[in-house]
Amino acid sequence: MMSADNLLTLVSAYNPNTNEALIRQAYDYGQTAHEGQVRTSGEPYFTHPIEVAALLAEQQLDDATIITALLHDTIEDTGSTYNQVEKLFGDEIATLVDGVTKLTNLELSSVETKQAENFRKLLMAMSKDLRVLLVKLADRLHNMRTIKYLELEKQQRKARETMDIYAPLAGRMGMQSMREELEDISFRVLNPEARSSIMRRFINLRNETGDLIPQITEDIRLALSKRDIEAEVIGREKKPYSIWRKMQEKHEPFGRLSDIYGFRIITTSVQDVYIALGAVHERWAAVPGRFKDYISQPKSNGYRSIHTTVSGRNAKRVEIQIRTQEMHQVAESGVAAHWSYRDGERFENPLAVDPVRWLNQLTERFETSDNPNDFLEHVKLEMFTDQVFCFTPKGQVVKLPRGATPIDFAYAIHTRIGHSCVGAKVDGQRVPLWTRLRNGQSVVIIRAEGQRPQPSWEDMVVTGRAKSAIRKSLREEHRAGHIKLGREIARVALERVGKKATDKALETAAKQMSCLGMDDLLARLGLAEITGREMVATLYPELVGDGLPMLEPDGQDAGIVGLEDDQVARPAPCCQPIPGERIIGIAIKGQGVEFHAIDCATLAHLEGEADRWIDLRWTEGASRAPHMASVEITMANDAGVLGRICTLIGEQNANITDIVFTDRKPDFYRTVIDIEVRDVEHLHNVQTAIEADSDVAQVTRFRGLMATVP
Repeated sequence: MMSADNLLTLVSAYNPNTNEALIRQAYDYGQTAHEGQVRTSGEPYFTHPIEVAALLAEQQLDDATIITALLHDTIEDTGSTYNQVEKLFGDEIATLVDGVTKLTNLELSSVETKQAENFRKLLMAMSKDLRVLLVKLADRLHNMRTIKYLELEKQQRKARETMDIYAPLAGRMGMQSMREELEDISFRVLNPEARSSIMRRFINLRNETGDLIPQITEDIRLALSKRDIEAEVIGREKKPYSIWRKMQEKHEPFGRLSDIYGFRIITTSVQDVYIALGAVHERWAAVPGRFKDYISQPKSNGYRSIHTTVSGRNAKRVEIQIRTQEMHQVAESGVAAHWSYRDGERFENPLAVDPVRWLNQLTERFETSDNPNDFLEHVKLEMFTDQVFCFTPKGQVVKLPRGATPIDFAYAIHTRIGHSCVGAKVDGQRVPLWTRLRNGQSVVIIRAEGQRPQPSWEDMVVTGRAKSAIRKSLREEHRAGHIKLGREIARVALERVGKKATDKALETAAKQMSCLGMDDLLARLGLAEITGREMVATLYPELVGDGLPMLEPDGQDAGIVGLEDDQVARPAPCCQPIPGERIIGIAIKGQGVEFHAIDCATLAHLEGEADRWIDLRWTEGASRAPHMASVEITMANDAGVLGRICTLIGEQNANITDIVFTDRKPDFYRTVIDIEVRDVEHLHNVQTAIEADSDVAQVTRFRGLMATVP
């Protein structure tokens, strides 16, 4: 447990004029009042108020706030009274302690009237003295740091409350560091698997590239030194929850995010900020569209900084923020900057925007509200930036994620209303169904009997409830079409191995693949839940090959010139080279030679290993043998389209070896078809014939992922 002397050391470091006697008196009073009380962890209870006080000392706050932290639980949890605290420590501190006391047992994530009323009290107390909020946030942060000692159900309830109320409130107040930690701890409780996944990816990235942060930090310092700029450079990995949220918002995998690493350059003047920006852009290429100047145009909460993203070391994209020390204090501490001390004097940061005005406006707006639940929902409208709250014609609030549409709104009310939606009015105006809703809008859903979900809806909605309901309805409606499509896939797959798609064969396959019957098997084939190759492998495992065979050592007979007598070659699966394309062989120890098309991306990564390259070329007779190629086709999801395409391929004397669906939408399919062709010209003729079909949107040569050549 931190001693009074250690706490005073923290405070006097930024405020030499602190009232040490009063802080020591508060320390002794609190310790005595909480004597015999223990926390769930088994520690003495008074360790909690001390840690809250220490958190506020890190923000360099005044004596009254530090003392309030030491005493914030005395009135609530001990025999102490308001009058006793007032007599010993004065009216200011007693009022602050009383304000925090009234907020101690709130469960703000509940929408019950009692809890909504408590939230009203929270905002009212904050509007009188913002330091009540600072103590409350520090209290919640320390409780979250020690949340592991609570029962799981209570952990989850506290974490949801923190994620819903306290973290957004801290962010609204500009206290970004506190918000990030509150979110990340809550994330660890509410979704431990996702957080662990992010952490594992960070570890794998470090193993692959080393710790890039000190390397990039040193690169930045070197670039600044060339311009004679004195600045502090700070590098860090983003918090797991921040990464997870960006993955969800941008619908991108971990490896494609450009701001996994964050770096800050903190200068002594605004002039040096822009000189530092020039040094950074001179050293690395800036990423287009990722530059923002919040100094010339500050955010409404007073935030000022330059943001830029560059292609740094090893082509890794990194985000760099450049700001002055005063700007940094506002960015990190937010409202706490209004109460901070420096060298014993209250420090007024000229760049900080007083958030008391926001709180006053908020509380004045709802001060006379008769319905506490309405008050709670309206407050959320003001605070939350990642959610949208809209209203039904009767005034009920519907909570949706940002980007939601009227269709999401309809399904949030009831599945039946979503299914029968034909239009919507927003704030009295008729709008398209793909309109993105905004906070506070009133939505009216226009319905029609007999209406069914449309295939295009799936791409319009963002909520899981809407997507699931739409998909289920479309599956039921299009089952007959899926069965017909599946029968065509089964026919092509079985004919490839010289068999026929008889009802008996399909029934046997359905039974062996645990399907409910032949129609279920065909529907799953049409939905791309089962591939034709898997079905054939179930019926005739001996007829399904393991892959392309190695070419014979005789290079001339195999259609390849340039091999040694004892060398064996095979085409690279990443680019599937065929006659008519220039080819390069790559020697692989113990495995022969793998040859690639000259434009294969794999070759670019082997430029430094020229001794492994072998110049090869096709013989004139190479086109007489079949060669594997793949085409990716985007086609309409209509009956008979796939069969027609298969017929077109056959008419070009090309043989289909496999069909795999890579994406399935209610209105379009995307499929990869493996075919045997003679050469590039033959493949071009096949593609041209397919592209001419009116139900085909696109045909492209499909090449696999870049290979890893040992």
